[in-house]
Amino acid sequence: MSPTPTLWFEIAIVSIIYAVGNMTFGHFEEQTPKWRRVGKYVLTLVLICSLSYFFSRTVSMTVLGLFIFPFGYIHGYYLPRKKGINGWTGEPKRRYYEFRGWDTDVFKEQ
Repeated sequence: MSPTPTLWFEIAIVSIIYAVGNMTFGHFEEQTPKWRRVGKYVLTLVLICSLSYFFSRTVSMTVLGLFIFPFGYIHGYYLPRKKGINGWTGEPKRRYYEFRGWDTDVFKEQ
């Protein structure tokens, strides 16, 4: 890979991760406010670009790669074993909604 002196590479990588993540897992965020979803993206982008600017691209991509560990812990251990929620499908939905603090009235029958 040829080195590039700009931050466009970092912006592209973070944007691709968030785009694919929103397309595949966006239904798990259906009641999350839009400002919070956008804020999470902007915060991640600022963090990764700052690390790249002040340290190096290697450091920023390593930190981005290390984000997989909390993801794996939460979805592979914490949710299934501690909360009784499938970490990959979010089922049972009622329990997932309660965990997130969302309104569970959508499950009541009319």
